[in-house]
Amino acid sequence: MGLLEGKTALVTGGSAGIGLATAVRLAAEGAHVFITGRRKTELDAAVETIGASSATAVAGDISNLADLDRLYEAVRGRGQGLDVLFANASIASFVPLEEITEEHFDTLFGINVRGTLFTVQKALPLLNDGASVILNGSTNVDVGDAAFGVYAATKAATRSFARTWANELKGRRIRVNTVTPGPIETPALEGLTPDPEQFKRLLATRVPMGRLGRPEEVAAAVIFLASGQSSFITGSSLYVDGGLNQI
Repeated sequence: MGLLEGKTALVTGGSAGIGLATAVRLAAEGAHVFITGRRKTELDAAVETIGASSATAVAGDISNLADLDRLYEAVRGRGQGLDVLFANASIASFVPLEEITEEHFDTLFGINVRGTLFTVQKALPLLNDGASVILNGSTNVDVGDAAFGVYAATKAATRSFARTWANELKGRRIRVNTVTPGPIETPALEGLTPDPEQFKRLLATRVPMGRLGRPEEVAAAVIFLASGQSSFITGSSLYVDGGLNQI
């Protein structure tokens, strides 16, 4: 018996990186996993990786409310509600203050903040009592890395959401927490700069453990927050950062 045997889970941004690693782990723990993302080809490949009998893919963009409605209609159709929601989908890019445009601001806030909010709000009728909601945060909330101001602000909003929603949903025994990764070796990280290998080496020198994290290590933290092993934890932020913001 896995930690989540017979449960139903949803991972947004589930076709790669932390989202895919988490979906694989959720399925391994016995859950049926719904995944969503914007690229159908990548979603289909993710289902193959997770296991077709354990995963359902629904293509869509979390910043599009009609896409969210289609996603939740698919979850509703399974008839078992939702026990775990990992609101993982987000985007990032480096833009210094003097170069920030309306488009940059609107895109990041539209996906990372607006998309996360409505991902959770529209899940409410499907969330079973005692469910676990996990939001994907970032260590950038705690620091002032140059050119990352808008992204960090979106993740600060995410952290605030977790606290408020944990309070609002406590009557249904729904726990809401944030998992807070440091630099993790994912395709998204590599896409941030034109020289990803140099960038990753630089990041690794800042981490006390001397390396980048792996998506599977964040997935393990999500499983902990999703399962009964964290039954007395809500409104919290679990750092998976190799000590980056701790030491």
